[in-house]
Amino acid sequence: MKELGSVNVSLHNLSNLLLAVLDPWVALGILFLFTFFACYMSALSWADLTYVLPATSLGYVLVALIAHFSFHEVISPTRWLGIALIAAGVGFVAAGPSVTSSHERQSSRDAAHDAASQEVEL
Repeated sequence: MKELGSVNVSLHNLSNLLLAVLDPWVALGILFLFTFFACYMSALSWADLTYVLPATSLGYVLVALIAHFSFHEVISPTRWLGIALIAAGVGFVAAGPSVTSSHERQSSRDAAHDAASQEVEL
């Protein structure tokens, strides 16, 4: 977005907004975001949130490391502490027991499959 310079990107100026979205780096970022959400929804369809969430919390750490070492951004110790607390909290949640047993998950999948089959028959 810094490459666009002083261009006013807002909903009030749709032509500049379209130019920003069509920038190859922004478009690639949007594609990665859609890919992430597709993978996230897929993972949530077969696993509990307590198993899926730790994978996403790793993103906070990776983004901070990439920003610091690739883009030379200064990250304050307070922000590093916040990132560590988020990662520790998610790790604490992930260490807990699974509420949904594998038998319940299979029953849930079978019920969803049966419902989808009935809709197709209609």
